[in-house]
Amino acid sequence: MKKARKAKEMFRDEASGLGNPSVYHAVIVIFLEFFAWGLLTGPMITVLGETFINHTLLMNGLIQGVKGFLSFLSAPLIGALSDVWGRKSFLLLSVFFTCLPIPLLRVSPGWYFAVYSMSGIFSVTFSVVFAYVADITNENERSTAYGLVSATFAASFVISPALGAFLSAKCGDGVVVLLATCIAAVDILFILIVVP
Repeated sequence: MKKARKAKEMFRDEASGLGNPSVYHAVIVIFLEFFAWGLLTGPMITVLGETFINHTLLMNGLIQGVKGFLSFLSAPLIGALSDVWGRKSFLLLSVFFTCLPIPLLRVSPGWYFAVYSMSGIFSVTFSVVFAYVADITNENERSTAYGLVSATFAASFVISPALGAFLSAKCGDGVVVLLATCIAAVDILFILIVVP
């Protein structure tokens, strides 16, 4: 309880956002980031098939493997650095670099897959969000808060691939990529302006 109160006071002193730190800030950040990525499920599969015609599954495995391995290596370091330099700055860094490849899907598929793989270094939004939640909640509230964050992540992935496929069929992949880019930009602005 003392730790949560101390963290809330620390956030209040350094706050540059709106209001007091809340689990809902973390929920919105997670929802927007993974909603944007979920929209890209269909277009990404299409571009993957067009770019690596004879080795689609192999390249998908390599790209996802590199990203996952880099996330595995960087999560403890980024978590430790966010202890020192603050959760908000590393939340912003993580979301920015995780979402950076999104517009490249239409601009240059080769660069998209290269940047997507390397973005694994910063693709640790969950680690930073869970640390943020731990800082602002009491111990008896923490499991509920973690459950809410995890449920929000799941909900974003239930809704967005279907919506992305629908929009892709009606309006084309370009519209879906533009929408995902806009949602990622809103997420970054939300962290900059609203998250304390």
